Amino acid sequence: MYVAVKGGEAAIEAAHAWLAERRRGDQSLAALTPEQIEQQLGLAVDRVMAEGSCYDRGLAALAIQQARGDLIEAAFLLRAYRNTLSRFAACEPVDTGAMRVQRRISATYKDLPGGQVLGPTFDYTHRLLDFALAAEGIEAPQEAEAAAGPMPRVTELLAREGLMARDAPDDGAPPPDLTREPLPFPTPRALRLQSLARGDEGFLLGMGYSTQRGYGNAHPFVAELRMGEVEVVLAPPELGFAISIGDITVTECQMVNQFAGSAEAPPQFTRGYGLTMGHGERKAMAMALVDRALMAPDLGEDATAPAQQAEFVLLHADNVEATGFVEHLKLPHHVDFQSELEKIRSIRARWEEQA
Repeated sequence: MYVAVKGGEAAIEAAHAWLAERRRGDQSLAALTPEQIEQQLGLAVDRVMAEGSCYDRGLAALAIQQARGDLIEAAFLLRAYRNTLSRFAACEPVDTGAMRVQRRISATYKDLPGGQVLGPTFDYTHRLLDFALAAEGIEAPQEAEAAAGPMPRVTELLAREGLMARDAPDDGAPPPDLTREPLPFPTPRALRLQSLARGDEGFLLGMGYSTQRGYGNAHPFVAELRMGEVEVVLAPPELGFAISIGDITVTECQMVNQFAGSAEAPPQFTRGYGLTMGHGERKAMAMALVDRALMAPDLGEDATAPAQQAEFVLLHADNVEATGFVEHLKLPHHVDFQSELEKIRSIRARWEEQA
């Protein structure tokens, strides 16, 4: 029997009030501000910007505060806001080769032209709770200068020896835009990378991990992982020349994998590529692993593992879409369930008659 829901509006208002109270927490403590979140929870802000597909640290911090720290909800809020914005231009491709590097490491070459830069990292730290942090607060940060000097990409060093193919040159065609067109299958690599760049970090981590455990043809090395600031350049047609509109922080990973070759091309290393907004090493590395796995058909490899199935990976990596589809189950399904109840009662009645 269908039972109409009454009093829903009042219940929703009360729920919102309760949520606001829980968000504020103990009012004897100082309230968090978006500025504090932006400055002191920077990695969470970076993740929300990447998955929300919008580079704005202040808005990402506000979304985290509004979402009580639920990062997927925060990404949802940020992406919804982004969709209200009008688009007036597209920037030129960022030149990560000219990055003002804060961190740059390679697992393939010890002595790199330009050197390795350890930078801000959890690597080599003991995973022990720092109770002094709770007792004494956060120490004042020490400023560090971005590394200077040319830092050629490791993949370029391999390409100069003919051990790795260079990426195809830009043909000048407008890049596809995932936010304006549906995801086709088979998916061009440019769209795959766009989809992976805003994909859920946890999902991509699991997919990338699976390739290392044998579910895919992965024998990777980190050719280079770099993080720093890149310049964003816009070339308005009405001006006829490019102008710099600011700098953004990105993390880039180039992963070297084992060989591919054919009768026409000599054996060469293959690569996977990852790029994410802000400081997101785990995301960039996972993205590079999955990008390489999704290239299996292009390289003539058998695509047998989940991470090599583009439709499976790309349609499930978007945590905003996944959240909507999973959480809609919380909405009333009274009529549907009544139908299911009647069906199972009918089946049981026939079963009991035959017993």
